[in-house]
Amino acid sequence: MIRLVTAFVAYSVAVALPAAQAPAPDYRVYVASEAADKISLLRFDGAAFHLERQFDTGVMPVDIDGPHGLALNAAGTALFVSIAHGQPNGVLWKYSTTTHQVVGRTTLGMFPATLQVSPSGEFVYVVNFNLHGDPVPSSVSIVHAESMTELARVTTCRMPHGSRFNPQGTRHYSACMMDHRVVEIDTATLRVAREFRLSPMADAGSHAAAHGADVSTPAGAACSPTWVQPSSDGSALFVACNGSNEIVEIGVEAGSIRRRIGARNGVYNLATTRDGRLLIATNRRDQSASVLDLATGRERARLATPRRAVHGVAISADDRFAFVSSEGIGAESGSVIAIDLAGLTIAATAQVPPQAGGIDVR
Repeated sequence: MIRLVTAFVAYSVAVALPAAQAPAPDYRVYVASEAADKISLLRFDGAAFHLERQFDTGVMPVDIDGPHGLALNAAGTALFVSIAHGQPNGVLWKYSTTTHQVVGRTTLGMFPATLQVSPSGEFVYVVNFNLHGDPVPSSVSIVHAESMTELARVTTCRMPHGSRFNPQGTRHYSACMMDHRVVEIDTATLRVAREFRLSPMADAGSHAAAHGADVSTPAGAACSPTWVQPSSDGSALFVACNGSNEIVEIGVEAGSIRRRIGARNGVYNLATTRDGRLLIATNRRDQSASVLDLATGRERARLATPRRAVHGVAISADDRFAFVSSEGIGAESGSVIAIDLAGLTIAATAQVPPQAGGIDVR
């Protein structure tokens, strides 16, 4: 993935027609712009985005630090950001959401990427994607959120990506892009409990496909999973197969594949509504986001995004809106859209600095 220092001249907001529904509360959306070393805080009022704050992150004076993953704790009091580039290791930063000042940091592995805070708020699990290193097994870093101490670095697989807990907080899941499997970590023992294989083509992936790059997808392509999302009750896992353009559902108890759902080109990140009805998928190579009905597996809507290289998705706690980030290409700005999950329309669009990726909402 090319990272260039680009000049971001002006922040602008473009608003679509508001959805015809009851007034929505304000939502606070954080998004990281990896190519600009900036974090944006957007307030969404149900009809329009408003830039509340934008601040720099990272310490390197010349090179890009590359904020990649981003997550809030359940209370919304702390923001955690993974800094992917390092010398050579990356870093996890902790910010106060009141002052937006750094209140802690710790060194992680090579190219830390996706992260999530445990439901209890005690721990942060960060996958060390190792994008630029040798194709060897990497790890998941487990960090104590209060002290910002790395408690363990669990070896998992090549290029782990996606970091999600089940709702109970007892299991953590990550996808292995190059090994075509999902790894389950027992959060009580901090050890790998199980692995779920997704494709018989164990070595079909390559660095060319890293981060869902725009490469051709031949017939019979391997899964190359980029995300794993537990269901709202934790009984199932949904895996984004970026290589084969499908979403694989795994039954957690049996550990077997239940169904394969056809997806758009380059399906990348996933999120489920808390009521268990909908699955939202970002489609990296299709310049779109999809809303799928989980009961039927059918796509209810495909929404084109204003920028290419569609990246992350976060759903509001009330299941009313999904927020999708897109990186843009070259000198393009990044973007964030708000999807009205009742009307299945784009409620608003905002431009943010280039390569918008990690996103979360409270």
